[in-house]
Amino acid sequence: MSPDVMPLLKVEQLEKRFGGFRALDGVSFHLAPGEVLGLVGPNGSGKTTCINVISGLYAGDGGQVVFEGQRIDGAKMHKLARRGINRTFQSPKPFLSLTVRENVQIAARYGHAGGAPVDLDALLASLELDHHSDRPAEDLNSAQQKTLDLARALATSPRLLLVDELAAGLNLAELHRMADRLRVLADGGMAMLVVEHLMGFIDRVTDRVIVLNAGREIFEGTLAAATRDPDVIRVFLGGAAHA
Repeated sequence: MSPDVMPLLKVEQLEKRFGGFRALDGVSFHLAPGEVLGLVGPNGSGKTTCINVISGLYAGDGGQVVFEGQRIDGAKMHKLARRGINRTFQSPKPFLSLTVRENVQIAARYGHAGGAPVDLDALLASLELDHHSDRPAEDLNSAQQKTLDLARALATSPRLLLVDELAAGLNLAELHRMADRLRVLADGGMAMLVVEHLMGFIDRVTDRVIVLNAGREIFEGTLAAATRDPDVIRVFLGGAAHA
């Protein structure tokens, strides 16, 4: 990131504890507008917990989260959505009895961050959900429900999008299309924090990555450089202890 560009998001010494377990232990990073940052690491390393704290699902136990120059740690999810932060979930939970369009309409109405309203027809078409717009969400397969989850987040016009394992369950063609869509959004200025286990997807989408292990950052840089880093290799291949 250029030193002249103010970070959209700054995470400083973020901590989260569950009883005696430190899920996050002093994690720090920044994210600029239009940048895609990947969060990678073994299961239990703190990736989703990090997104949960930033998005307001969990309250942190230390450190701070700064968005557009103002602290937001402790703010509730619905308030953060209206400030321009939204997310997807590993396991989407749409309103199952409502149609695809109705799900997206509700998000746009109650979570919009301001500015011009979203063209819902164009949004659904861009995600190939237009042909399913009148179907109840419960009739969608898992990949379509994940796409609907993304559509609901995008309907609020976020400036920061937190993406939690969106690629899981997608076939190769779907993975490539989804990666291309995210890159288009980033090229339009949206910042993204992406949690994912599929390294091919991470490589296609991200500008750089943070590698976490046991709640701590052990690497920051490009994915190509991460694959050559001894600490990263040890964590993924050498059995470093982690929860």
